[in-house]
Amino acid sequence: MDGRTTLRRTALAAARGRAFTRVVASLEQAARPRPDLLAVLTYHRVDAVGRSPSLYPGLISAEPADFDEHMSLLAAKWRPLSLPEVLAVRRGEARLAPRSVMVTFDDAYRDFGETAWPILKRHGIPVTLFVPTAYPGDRGRAFWWDRLYGALRTTGRRAPLATPVGSVVLATEVNRLQAFRRLRSHLKSLAHETAMELVDELCEELEAPAPVSAVLGWSELRKLHSEGVALAPHSRTHPMLDRLSAEAARDEIVGSFEDLEREVGGAPRVFAYPGGGHGPHLERILAEERFELAFATTRGTNDLRRPNWLRLRRINVGRASGLPLVRAQLLPWWPWGLTRKEGGSPIPRH
Repeated sequence: MDGRTTLRRTALAAARGRAFTRVVASLEQAARPRPDLLAVLTYHRVDAVGRSPSLYPGLISAEPADFDEHMSLLAAKWRPLSLPEVLAVRRGEARLAPRSVMVTFDDAYRDFGETAWPILKRHGIPVTLFVPTAYPGDRGRAFWWDRLYGALRTTGRRAPLATPVGSVVLATEVNRLQAFRRLRSHLKSLAHETAMELVDELCEELEAPAPVSAVLGWSELRKLHSEGVALAPHSRTHPMLDRLSAEAARDEIVGSFEDLEREVGGAPRVFAYPGGGHGPHLERILAEERFELAFATTRGTNDLRRPNWLRLRRINVGRASGLPLVRAQLLPWWPWGLTRKEGGSPIPRH
């Protein structure tokens, strides 16, 4: 591709971006705020690309400057809600105000405390952080997707690797990223224990360094809680709950609640399904355990005239989204089928 072609394509993309921004602005002006509509934004990591090279970069929701821009918009144009405020609506103790939005973070990565929380605090925006509670107390425990990504990124092996998805090529950085994507897709299709055994085998074969947790510790979480961050359960070990037995899923749910209660001094009966793995049987478990809210990964906003409180929709924010797409998805009648086409991404089933 020559320089003129690259320049032409760049200019066309910029023009399309400006056109989309103008359309969104017009739609915002025409939209009538609805008092019964709750939008929930989901972030995973806020970090500069390349700052944490051992972690899977696909979970960076926004770089710091972009996240600051997102929160500036919410503070100026929306009504950010705290978890207690949403629970009051759930209990019939309060009415939902127009343009209500809730900000959530999954997984409790360390960059939440280092980068995201100072920005949120500066803008006065409440946040709910969903914590996989087996990780804060274990400095040698890392998420399986980060372990696999780090193993492939750092391996000195260049010969093809035999795997359950066939031989994968490791000769170049691009090859290794392609291998990660193939293996990740396969792992997500397996029963949880089988998948974790395979991750262990692959990391051993690739001579991966010992895992190091990228999750906030309990002392850091207690400090955040004291400063106003709502901490809520996200399971203990972050399995896909729909790939577990009912008994094991209940242990993960209840165990994470009890861990938070013990370590922080209290926990709401509010849950986020890890990786989006959910189903009616999990909703029954949550109801039996007296949970009031549960958040899924189904993209969309929530019409509280007909709520499913144990399967609330969320809008994932991905690094490719950009502020105009975030604004568009907050519209009361955004056509969700267009999200992927316009550059969004589903919540990663990591």
